[in-house]
Amino acid sequence: MATRGRGAAAATALLMAVSAALPPARGFSVPLQRPADCGADRYFDSSRLACAPCGAHQRQSAGGSSCECEPGYRMVSSNGGFSVTCEKCPENMSGVTQDGWNCITCPRGLTSKGNCKCPNNEILVERSVDGVLLDEALCVHCNGSEQSFSASDASGSRCVRCEQTFIQVSKSCDCNSPNILTGGLCFLAHEGLPPKGVAAVRFAQLGVTLASAWFLKNLQSSAFACWLYSNLTACQALGNMCVMNMNSLSSSSTDACGLFQYIFVSTARVGVVHSIPYWRHNLPWLYYGDQPGLASQVLEKNHFPTTFTFKGTDKDVKLKFIAASFDAAGNFLKWQNLEGGLLQLCPDTQTKLNAAYVFGTTYQQNCRISVSKILLDFANPVFYDLFLEYNGGNGQQHLWAVPVLNLNLQYNEKFVNQGSNMNNWLLTRRFFLVDALSGKENDLGKPPRVIRIASKITISIRLVSHTQRGTIYPPLITVSYTDVLVQNPETQSVMVSFAVSYEMNQREAQIQTDIALGVLGGLAVLWSLLKTAGWKRRTGSSIIDLQTVFKFLLFYAGDLANVFFIITVGTGIYWLVFFKAQQFVSVLLPLPSQEEDFVTYIACAFSLKALQFLHLLVSQLAIDIFFIDWERPKGKVLKAVEGEGVTKSTAAPVSIWRTYFIANEWNEIQTVRKINPLFQVLAVLFFLEVVGFSNLALMDASSSLSRSSESYVAPWSRILRFGVSAALWVAIAILQIIFFAVIYERFVEDKISQFVDLCCVSNISVFLLSHNCFGHYIHGRSVHGHADTNMEEMNMNLKREAKRGPARLLDSSANTFEQSTRAYNAMNKFLSSFIDHVHKEMDYIVKDKLLLERILGMEFMEPIEKSIFYNDEGHSFTDVLYYGNETTLLIFDILFFSVVDLASQSFVLAAILTYLQQEIFRFIRTTLGQKNLASKTLVDQRFLI
Repeated sequence: MATRGRGAAAATALLMAVSAALPPARGFSVPLQRPADCGADRYFDSSRLACAPCGAHQRQSAGGSSCECEPGYRMVSSNGGFSVTCEKCPENMSGVTQDGWNCITCPRGLTSKGNCKCPNNEILVERSVDGVLLDEALCVHCNGSEQSFSASDASGSRCVRCEQTFIQVSKSCDCNSPNILTGGLCFLAHEGLPPKGVAAVRFAQLGVTLASAWFLKNLQSSAFACWLYSNLTACQALGNMCVMNMNSLSSSSTDACGLFQYIFVSTARVGVVHSIPYWRHNLPWLYYGDQPGLASQVLEKNHFPTTFTFKGTDKDVKLKFIAASFDAAGNFLKWQNLEGGLLQLCPDTQTKLNAAYVFGTTYQQNCRISVSKILLDFANPVFYDLFLEYNGGNGQQHLWAVPVLNLNLQYNEKFVNQGSNMNNWLLTRRFFLVDALSGKENDLGKPPRVIRIASKITISIRLVSHTQRGTIYPPLITVSYTDVLVQNPETQSVMVSFAVSYEMNQREAQIQTDIALGVLGGLAVLWSLLKTAGWKRRTGSSIIDLQTVFKFLLFYAGDLANVFFIITVGTGIYWLVFFKAQQFVSVLLPLPSQEEDFVTYIACAFSLKALQFLHLLVSQLAIDIFFIDWERPKGKVLKAVEGEGVTKSTAAPVSIWRTYFIANEWNEIQTVRKINPLFQVLAVLFFLEVVGFSNLALMDASSSLSRSSESYVAPWSRILRFGVSAALWVAIAILQIIFFAVIYERFVEDKISQFVDLCCVSNISVFLLSHNCFGHYIHGRSVHGHADTNMEEMNMNLKREAKRGPARLLDSSANTFEQSTRAYNAMNKFLSSFIDHVHKEMDYIVKDKLLLERILGMEFMEPIEKSIFYNDEGHSFTDVLYYGNETTLLIFDILFFSVVDLASQSFVLAAILTYLQQEIFRFIRTTLGQKNLASKTLVDQRFLI
């Protein structure tokens, strides 16, 4: 216990001491220093992350993180280069050994580092065979005679056998004139050699042409070795330099590709590989040929000899790409499977990287990578020949060559690898991801001045038309390179992308859509003409004027919006069902570029439907409405005449409260709909985001509603997003309408029927005139019920109230109100007498509508002598309410939701904005409808609550 106590006390004291020594918060900062900032007489101390001074007669080492002795000084002691002691060498032994620990006499002079140097073809010897240090260094000549054929190696430390070309050409280790020495190889000068190559690399995006150090060293030697000796590595290296120069194919150039073509043409006699005419023996396969139209034959003449499914075994579902990889010097490295992210520069999980090769899954990966990371990870370029592996049927695995479309093809007079016309394409075979080698000038040991990056790689899979078994054309890999001028690698970055796209010929689908649009558009014109004719009859006008044309255009806008809506919903559901439900692949989704017409149709549908909705809104806010009070006085009452002091007998007052009550009920049902808008929006959002129906809109073959967080999420298809959301909107709306019609309105509340019943109970009929000569009549006449207050009495009560309190219930002009009252009574009396057939010159008949009249929504008979009242059990007066226009409102909501979603790619935002617009327009309809009701019925707006 005592020991534990002493330990605790010591720990407490230590903590107190440390706490006391802690600097304030602003003291936890250090200066940023890099090895390059230290200079020649300081080194970078990694323990302090700061520069520290070197000792006497010392300088910074090549790596910058330690010190070394200056020339003419040897090391006496060294602690890994961080603590070095140096001593000056004596005058007669001014050289320092290669290891830096000893002084030595140098008979042939010193290097810049203070070491002994020897002439070419001699090696430096500082110790005897048993390791004893010599007093004087020796320069030993390597024997280049026929017995040994030896020469010094690159480091000058030992003798090795001469390069074979020296021996073959000169029978020695020398390559004297007229022989040609290039790239460390010796060639015999004679006619027929490839022409002298241009060791320049063109970076067209930057407008820069560099004399590449790699090309200067290896271009000519690779061409000679490939031509003279059929050296496989040299031929591959020459092909790689052609690829680094963007396959520049020009008849007037002797660059890397020009030399390759010279050798390709000159070696026609040696035959081809695997019966492929573009693959010459000993040479890499770089081109498919330069015949016009060859690209379309390569990509479309033959089908890939296997089929794919969405729900089969692994071999039927995955694309097994495999690549033969080579280094820049032409050495074969290995076969590499693309799974695991070989071509994906953006880092990601293994599962997500492998998802790129699941058949039917549209893959898209984008990221920004710093130039410093690219230089670190891709210091040496790797070249790939890509193949697609398949089973030949006899158990033998075969490879199908995947052509490359290089969008940066240079110096070509006949081909332009842009656009969709395959006849203008020149297909190639080999490609690379990063080239940080050809952009090095003068010295291969220095960083490159320019690097070239495959910033966009797309593997395109095209489905054969009318296939039912998942047959595809040969894949195509499209590569686009970006040239980067290296200035500050730490701050520079490049946007890169990798994609796998699936496409099929959509021409037939587009033709069918155009036919449907033409047919339905024509029917919409006829339907709009019928509507216009019906409107002309209802307005009592027979003249085709500008207003008629304008009305036709409004009708046609709504009908054409319905046409676009039907086509887009049908298209979206078609792709949703047939793409997601298929097992053997027969259809593929349109590419984003092929969805533009579809999006345009949705935009047109929304614009036209919005115009129809505004027309509907304005029409409903301008209807004429009047209430007919059938109530009659129950008798007479005595009433004092104001100002005369006498009492007169007058008819008993009729209650105005029933009229106010009916007006309020009408005001409330103006925006009643057949569905609950809030529930509709929430239900759609629930199924999309919570249940997971939104996952059906992903551009992959999966029909699962749930996805793992570790799995790859394919890009959204705009067609599928619209199809899924529109289908849910329609389905939920239909269920709501059925529920309200069958259950809610039968057993809970039917506001429309209740309003009609209320009119009957209140002994009040309703006249609704939506046109000059057409409207709706709700017959509410009843023999029951009386009231005890009329409008005049109410007015007088209001006047009396104004003398005793605030005049908040009284208009500024009493005369206006009295005039309105008299007009109300006169109109009430006239309409009552009209309904009772009092006016024979304005009589009417009652009849049933014909079936065709009900279907077309118009009237065939012209009311010449008598007006016509049509029997109606379907509450047709709801045409002037929201309730009777549910289809228009629902389609407008769907299109509004879809337009917002397509613009934002967010179902949540679309739902919020859709609900807000519903509430905004409901408020406008209610407010302005209330004003119109007060104006037309002469019911004071203050009683509409």
